[in-house]
Amino acid sequence: MMKQLLIFGNTYQQEDVSKVLSLLEYLRGRGLDVAVEREYLQFLNGGKQTSLASFEANRLPDADMALSLGGDGTFLTTAMWVSPQGMPILGINLGHLGYLTAGHLDEKISLIDEVLAGNYRIEERTMLQVSCDAVEITHPWALNEVAILRHDTSSMLDMETRLRGHELTVYRGDGLIVSTPTGSTAYNMSVGGPILEPTTSCLVLSPISPHSLTMRPLVVRDDSEIAVRTYSRAERYEVSIDGEVTLCPTGSTLTIMRAPYCARVVQLLGNNFASTLRQKLLWGTDQR
Repeated sequence: MMKQLLIFGNTYQQEDVSKVLSLLEYLRGRGLDVAVEREYLQFLNGGKQTSLASFEANRLPDADMALSLGGDGTFLTTAMWVSPQGMPILGINLGHLGYLTAGHLDEKISLIDEVLAGNYRIEERTMLQVSCDAVEITHPWALNEVAILRHDTSSMLDMETRLRGHELTVYRGDGLIVSTPTGSTAYNMSVGGPILEPTTSCLVLSPISPHSLTMRPLVVRDDSEIAVRTYSRAERYEVSIDGEVTLCPTGSTLTIMRAPYCARVVQLLGNNFASTLRQKLLWGTDQR
């Protein structure tokens, strides 16, 4: 039975503060021990004293589940903090698309009641870890993707890529995305990569504006180690890890592989992959 709940959020949705505070009171009224990430709690209460418990994101207390209040960006940040502990994540959308979330804030009561009744399942989603042979990456884990991008130049990148220790190709273009199935509907989809069912065991390499028309997205096993040495006319290039950017020196090598743990995503029993595509990507819209 769920008793302890950790709350994560962001400071962007000013108009939703009263709704969030109402949700927290409802959770406490249902007998749950609720703790809120410290900076988010300060935002919600305007710096005032509160009886709600707080915690530091890098020092998580024990809990049965994490609640992510926001959009997909908030969910990705929550996953980065709690996934190493194996903690399930329930996402409630305060933003626009909310592809990773289980429902919207306006549905908060029914969502919480369904979870407390046990009417949910947990999907294990592949995460990535990335390292660089030249600099330390502070937060090297991604639920969506690792993207290699240009920095301070309009010239294309040369990305010498090896797959499981074997030479694959030199991608020439604006960049390269290594995406998980969960991230296949994010940056990967915008550059023409395939949409993957989020629980499949594979990764996608998708070039960004490739110089050669034969450079197409490639699907590989998720136990593959991918090594990319990147050259540029600029001194550095960007590595975006779920939107968090690290600058790496040209000529350095990134090693990207499956993380030793998964993100555990809470899905209500009525949700499924097909209905999510129809709802979020408007596949159910009659365009005749």
